[in-house]
Amino acid sequence: MATSLANRASSSNQTLNFLRYSFNLLRNFSTSSNSAPSSAQTPSATTTPSKKSKRRKKKNLFEVAQFLPNWGLGYHLAKSHWTSVSYEITKINLYKDGRHGKAWGIAYKDGSNTCEPNVLLKSK
Repeated sequence: MATSLANRASSSNQTLNFLRYSFNLLRNFSTSSNSAPSSAQTPSATTTPSKKSKRRKKKNLFEVAQFLPNWGLGYHLAKSHWTSVSYEITKINLYKDGRHGKAWGIAYKDGSNTCEPNVLLKSK
């Protein structure tokens, strides 16, 4: 009985491996034929105007913190271009629109606390 179960398991593994191989083979053929440009598509692509990519507006502190639990209190937040500098948010006062306000935090540099206890972070 144990040998028949082992034979079934090995045959099902072989079947799955064969199906994976065949699907990967089909996927490779379908992507390689789509990536090669045909002669009919080339002139139409040159006549269409090129579209400029739109730059996405970066979010400010309050737009990021609104999705964090308790409006990000206790979280370390930093701008993407700041290197080794972050602020741990201790207090937030929002204006009516919810996208601007005042925030206080503790400054951290290279993972260690600086001597400034609470720094006011404004967003106008």
